[in-house]
Amino acid sequence: MDKKKIIIRIGKQSLSFAAIGGSSEDSIRFEPYVVKVGASMAANLREAFKTESLIDGDIREAQVLLDTPAMLVPLEQFGEEEMAQQMDYVFPAGMEKREVLYNVLPSQNAVCIFAANKDLHNVIGDRFEKAQFIQAATPVWQYLHQRSFTGHRNKLYGYFHDKQADILCFQQNRFKFCNTFDTTSGYDALYFLLYVWKQLHMAPERDEIHLVGDIPQQEWLVAELKAYMERAYVINPTADFQQAPATKVAGMPYDLMTFLTKGR
Repeated sequence: MDKKKIIIRIGKQSLSFAAIGGSSEDSIRFEPYVVKVGASMAANLREAFKTESLIDGDIREAQVLLDTPAMLVPLEQFGEEEMAQQMDYVFPAGMEKREVLYNVLPSQNAVCIFAANKDLHNVIGDRFEKAQFIQAATPVWQYLHQRSFTGHRNKLYGYFHDKQADILCFQQNRFKFCNTFDTTSGYDALYFLLYVWKQLHMAPERDEIHLVGDIPQQEWLVAELKAYMERAYVINPTADFQQAPATKVAGMPYDLMTFLTKGR
């Protein structure tokens, strides 16, 4: 990653920055920002630009990871002229002004459509000469898709972040299933994981389930899953990414860790 480029991760109630350290190519600097409740994320970001040490005058480019609702469209059915209307059908904007964006996922023959708040989009555009917007889950989807080819068993993945669970499954070069559920506890997670497992007709004696991220009640959840299936696992990023520098940074979200380690 270019040292004159910064990564900004923006969630519903979270904001953080990451960059390659100045002393070593293996050094990653990560700074969470304390979001002021009651102020818009655009206002928080504008204030962060004034105070965060990672954002100096030499930074001209940014990659922005947005943890925001997204929809998937088959690549052969995607059209830029239709995406705003499709987004409005699935996720109505209401009174919010927003910029509809997209990321192409060639490995899965799909396009991820998502949106950025208009004020937030303008704040970033005013500060940087070049900004690339990335739906935050896409690096995780890309990596888990690659991972799904190891071994010969079908795999169901649960990625936990921001009190949500992305549950996904792949079939060759396409998504077989991908949806997001609100999960505030291990009980929620267990219900949704088993619901999708049953919906996909996965075999408890043969197929696998893999969990990663900020897993609620992790030990309890894995024990409960193993009562219904033989193979339930937790992905350890440190081992999975072979001690990559990003895995050693405390508090870094898994999607940002994956992006820094594996890219998009």
